[in-house]
Amino acid sequence: MSRTNHSLFIAKELSWLSFNERVLQEAFDPNVPLVERVRFLGIFSSNMDEFFRVRVAAVRRAILIESIETDKDSCKLSLMTQIQSKVLSLQESFDNTYNELMRELIRRNIFLVNEQQLSDFHQSWIRKYFRNHLKRHIAPIIVSKNRELTKNISDGITYLSVCLYKDKRKQYALIEVPTKNVPRFVQLPSEDSKTTKRLILLDNIIRFCADELFNPFFDYDEIDVHSMKLTRDADFDITDELEHTQLEKMTKGLKKRLTAEPVRLVYDREMPEHTLQMLKSQLKIRSSEFLIPGGRYHSFKDFMDFPNPSRKYLEFEKMLSLDCTNFTRFNNAFDAISYGDILLNYPFYKFSHFTELIRQAAYDPAVKFINITLYRVAKKSRVIESLIDAVRNGKRVTVILELRARFDEEANIEWTKVLMAAGVTVHHGIPNLKVHSKLCVIGRKENDAIKLYSHIGTGNFNERTAKVYTDMSLFTANEEISNETQKLFDLIQHPYRQYQFKHLIVSPYNSRRRLEQFIDAEIYEATQNKKAQIILKLNNLVDKSLIKKLYQASKAGVKIKLLIRGMCSLVTKIPNVSENIEVISIVDRYLEHSRLMLFHAGGEQKVYLCSADWMTRNIDNRVEVGTPIYDLKLKKIIIDILNIHFSDNTKARIINAEQSNPYKRRGNKKKIRSQEAIFQYFVNLENQLAKEFEQTQLTSQNK
Repeated sequence: MSRTNHSLFIAKELSWLSFNERVLQEAFDPNVPLVERVRFLGIFSSNMDEFFRVRVAAVRRAILIESIETDKDSCKLSLMTQIQSKVLSLQESFDNTYNELMRELIRRNIFLVNEQQLSDFHQSWIRKYFRNHLKRHIAPIIVSKNRELTKNISDGITYLSVCLYKDKRKQYALIEVPTKNVPRFVQLPSEDSKTTKRLILLDNIIRFCADELFNPFFDYDEIDVHSMKLTRDADFDITDELEHTQLEKMTKGLKKRLTAEPVRLVYDREMPEHTLQMLKSQLKIRSSEFLIPGGRYHSFKDFMDFPNPSRKYLEFEKMLSLDCTNFTRFNNAFDAISYGDILLNYPFYKFSHFTELIRQAAYDPAVKFINITLYRVAKKSRVIESLIDAVRNGKRVTVILELRARFDEEANIEWTKVLMAAGVTVHHGIPNLKVHSKLCVIGRKENDAIKLYSHIGTGNFNERTAKVYTDMSLFTANEEISNETQKLFDLIQHPYRQYQFKHLIVSPYNSRRRLEQFIDAEIYEATQNKKAQIILKLNNLVDKSLIKKLYQASKAGVKIKLLIRGMCSLVTKIPNVSENIEVISIVDRYLEHSRLMLFHAGGEQKVYLCSADWMTRNIDNRVEVGTPIYDLKLKKIIIDILNIHFSDNTKARIINAEQSNPYKRRGNKKKIRSQEAIFQYFVNLENQLAKEFEQTQLTSQNK
């Protein structure tokens, strides 16, 4: 290849920031309903928190290692400089967008007021609200030389930094904004016009009532209050001592996270210099690269729940999820799956079809066992409730529960205890390999033999995220696929055993080899002057080896279309390298999360749905599963969905070398917004299936 390795790849961290810029574009887009635009600010902020906790923290650790191992200029240090520059640019865009949205809200008589904009009526109301609802949740942390502040403040939480002035003395304190107990936004009662809506942030209620907290115990002449938020390194070491169970090691590791190194301090740029210096000293922040000056408010992730106090048109119109005729026309889910493979695309279809399958399995006398992998589940999980019900009914239930699901570790430790107490057999997978696959196998006794029913999907068994993530699930009783899925459960519990997978793509056992074989087959077809095509829909594409393979395919003449939601390290339009590669990204009301693969395969059109992105961790260091789609009708559905995505000319952005996120031009073509078009596609499909079913019933009755 003609270019250097450096220019063949975009750093995944910079690509991730480019993705979050696409999220910010949604907040800026006047075609998006106003309240939803404000909520996109929350999504952007939440993403940025995770970016610093995970990706910036990893770069920082790499810089420390490089400084020890080499005297050369650190390439990671250069990357950190680029990250810092991009973050500051995004922060400026964020602040400008926020200010514009506040003006837009005012135009619609919605006011987000601060403590200095309160009438006498609202001042009195807020003091009562503070005493009756808020005060009980607040206990200021008094800063002193004898107390380590790093051990007493939480990660990702907004704090108000308070300075009490008395003559030349200063007393500092921190107040946690208690959003776990009280909504961040409080709607004020109407005083004048019913059409005027006023909201106030908890932060500003506390600012207004701060004297009530400190007056009883401190003597001071003046008080000032400014906001700040600390972000810590989310990684932690887990000892490999044999005497410790994985549960004990994870619990110990979570405690380490509480005092992990800070990677970002976001603070109110109006904060006095002496207060900022106090925070730097107390939090042991030695470098300015960790300091991000911002506006008056932090923890904008709470804006994801920004209320709509006014008209319905300020939000997305609710899109009701569909019932699947291929399920509802049968008396039970097992008859439906026995009749033929079923494909569901959430949130366009109801996730309750899966929860209903597990509920039925919990008490169906013919069901003998349930095996399932759990990575992230809802706080109130009907899936877990049904698994416990199944144990009560004498079924053998085995759960592969991943303790290392980032930021869900604590919840999964608690779920482990709940499940084990109920009699569920819980395994925590294979050491050093996260189990990220989305599998369920139900064994049912039919005709004196055990028949297997399988689920293989792209998303978690989570009722909450199934409403906002686009994911796909395959339900099948195909004997070959189900047998291999069941073998995988055995392999996870007994990793020393060896299995061959003919149908499933399984990381880390055969994924890389199979994917390279698929690409090589397309390269061969192209060299024979035959049609060769690869279409991929992934969350992230950063594995350099597979990217090089795609470059090789492009160079051979293979037409490659990529839909990458998040990080994409591949560079398009490199002469003689990637001229045949098109990459788009779609950011819309739902988070694109399904992973799909289509290889032309000489006209056979091999189609797979997978749990894995093309990242080294997913290919080599996790248990991931991809399943072929053999049913011709389902294969056509997936191909149709991919074509709709690539025809999107409303929410599709072009991923280019400059990472500038230009929208795909519509020209004179009909406006297509893929998520809406896909929903309508399934509405039409269900109407067609319902008519066919009705006609079948009429024919049966006439006979």
